[in-house]
Amino acid sequence: MQQKVIIIGSAWPLRGGGIATFNERLARAFQAAGDEVSIYSFSLQYPSFLFPGSSQYGNEPKPTDLNIKTCINSINPFNWLRVGMAIRREKADLIVVRYWLPFMGPCLGTILRLIRGNKHSKIVCIADNVIPHEKRPGDRWFTRYFIKPVDAFITMSEKVMQDLRLFTQKPARMVVHPLYDNFGEPVTKTEARQHLQLPETGPIILFFGFIRAYKGLDLLLEALYLLKQKNGSIPKLLIAGEFYEDRSTYDELIRQYQLADDLYLHTDFIPDSEVRYYLCAADFIIQPYKHATQSGITPLAYHFDKPMLVTRVGALAEMVPHEKVGWVTEPNAASIAAGIEQLYALGETSFFPHLRVEKKKYSWDQLLRTIRELVAG
Repeated sequence: MQQKVIIIGSAWPLRGGGIATFNERLARAFQAAGDEVSIYSFSLQYPSFLFPGSSQYGNEPKPTDLNIKTCINSINPFNWLRVGMAIRREKADLIVVRYWLPFMGPCLGTILRLIRGNKHSKIVCIADNVIPHEKRPGDRWFTRYFIKPVDAFITMSEKVMQDLRLFTQKPARMVVHPLYDNFGEPVTKTEARQHLQLPETGPIILFFGFIRAYKGLDLLLEALYLLKQKNGSIPKLLIAGEFYEDRSTYDELIRQYQLADDLYLHTDFIPDSEVRYYLCAADFIIQPYKHATQSGITPLAYHFDKPMLVTRVGALAEMVPHEKVGWVTEPNAASIAAGIEQLYALGETSFFPHLRVEKKKYSWDQLLRTIRELVAG
């Protein structure tokens, strides 16, 4: 039966990143199932002091197949009232709201309370984080305020489920992060490297995504230093993603470890249309996180059949069967260095059969079924 679905969360013209990309792909999954879908996104997502990048907005063209309403101001309570009442009047059957940062708790919690007044809409939260990576005063109060009007929850890692259970016992299910299959089809490694003006031959590993302290780029640089000391030569490291913190720390490590000639630095924002070239140019994707809940890089790597190295933190190891689709290490430089050696010893193609089997688990249909089951009962 067709439902009216509203997704509340980031979308175009905000930068793709993980959350906006996910929301738009989720909308398309609902549409493919026959539902009427709209996305209520932000006219102002973050005040400038909370946003670490250069711009919150991308330059991709507006999706022509999605109904996106850019109207939520995260810091204006009068706006929350207007938006909440507008969505309330729509009487959607299902509201899917994203929660990734306690700062959003007052805004989204107020909007959801108003929606509940229509006594019809069911509210499901997809929680990326409940306890954030970088903690701030008020986090727990904001999260409690947000949680109260929600009917049920989806998490994408056991860690987030455990964190959620510190706040509520409402119905909740864990679903693996679906594949990011909306960045185009893979291209050959040669074509990808030509496009990025990289050498067509030679080993290249990839660190992809926004650069933040918890993602462990410093550990990866130290690991390459250890490998260089041991072997004299190392794979080139392609760093693709914008700095979301002061880059001087990393510049100093690069100088200290004498790695300048071993790196390709593409540290501007990577638009959606370019993503596939970075994934396809690399031999392996390296996720050296110090701590994590889950990562959108893993389903991205699955889509492009790329073996991964991940550290044993959060749900990363759960999604990457060791020695089958990649290598799992401890979150320290020596273990990461040894893991990179093991990946190259086994060879990229040895992982392909397992990758192609494992990726079948990560479907958008499974996420939709779980959401519908939660609200049904």
